[in-house]
Amino acid sequence: MENTIVELKFSLDTFYFLMSGVLVMWMAAGFAMLEAGLVRAKNTTEILTKNVALFSIACTMFLLVGYNIMYVDNTEGGFVPSFGALIGTQAADANHSLESDFFFQVVFVATAMSIVSGAVAERMKLWAFLIFTVVMTGFIYPIEGYWTWGAGFLSEMGFVDFAGSAIVHGAGAAAALAGVLFLGARKGKYGKNGEIYPIPGSNLPLATLGTLILWMGWFGFNGGSQLLVSDAENATAVGKIFLNTNAAAACGAIAALFVCKVLWGKADLTMVLNGALAGLVTITAEPASPTPLLACLLGLLGGSLVVFSIVALDKAKIDDPVGAISVHGVCGALGIMLVPLSNSDATFVNQLIGLVCILGFVFIASSIVWAILKNTMGIRVTEEEELNGMDQHDCGIDAYPEFVSVRSN
Repeated sequence: MENTIVELKFSLDTFYFLMSGVLVMWMAAGFAMLEAGLVRAKNTTEILTKNVALFSIACTMFLLVGYNIMYVDNTEGGFVPSFGALIGTQAADANHSLESDFFFQVVFVATAMSIVSGAVAERMKLWAFLIFTVVMTGFIYPIEGYWTWGAGFLSEMGFVDFAGSAIVHGAGAAAALAGVLFLGARKGKYGKNGEIYPIPGSNLPLATLGTLILWMGWFGFNGGSQLLVSDAENATAVGKIFLNTNAAAACGAIAALFVCKVLWGKADLTMVLNGALAGLVTITAEPASPTPLLACLLGLLGGSLVVFSIVALDKAKIDDPVGAISVHGVCGALGIMLVPLSNSDATFVNQLIGLVCILGFVFIASSIVWAILKNTMGIRVTEEEELNGMDQHDCGIDAYPEFVSVRSN
């Protein structure tokens, strides 16, 4: 009888892990739709191609290299990970199957890479981006991920990042910032005297759909990070995580809505969408311990901050077409630093050390890769290619052929 119960718990936790991974995988569709909606029509096909390709590369590289660096045969408390056998072997006391663990982890690394995609949109060479994807998902992300989730030195120090505000979102934003700085802004985005010229997205219904898909997928992102659901304690924790995740997203959207109204007298849909995502990123660092009211407060803070961050980056001439650096980087950092408000195991000092280590390492490592790519194959398309659109340059297929045909006439 006891063996039967153990097997049932193992099966239930494995199934929960797999279904959570499916929800996180669905976020790939959310990122693709969000980015496709926020870029110009002439760049839509390239964005969609890039998102499908990066997910495929991330899954392959993490299988062959990344997972083994991040989790297999590593020394606890270390700085430099080892390289274990492919996937490793099932532990005798495991609560879920090894394969389900890999699947859940691989969709996280794809999420980190998707963040980079939106920030460098509309002017980066497709193949340069894909080569960076190989390095990011196979090496850079697994190394910094090992420091916490692989029982490395940040874990031993007491750094807390429940579902990846820094490990996933901050890392993606740091890599994106490095890429944007090497790329420069899109043509026509900034004037010689500091003018900022908005470049509207082509499809706001698509961007809205993408945001709602991401919102839905986040329940797997945060809820699945509890790892277990087969007993009353863990099932209750999962329910609380879902509640807090949803509350933070809702309050993030509300906060962005009101900030836009106060600043500009208008309800800016793109800011409201980013406000919801900002709330989600903020709560991701610790969704299990806050009270529902604190989760609402975290969402309000994230949703407000993201508006000011997007404006500030624009003034600094850091061109991020989708606001990814602000949503995932700035609000990820906010979430990390607010963990001690609800989790007594975390300290502000350890949280700051962990944040600096992760963001600093990813930014420096990414900068080296971007610099190599820029000085070899180049990372930016020509001015003429940018004017004609990435769809024609990289893909040869227009996402909206009727529209392009009419426009060209």
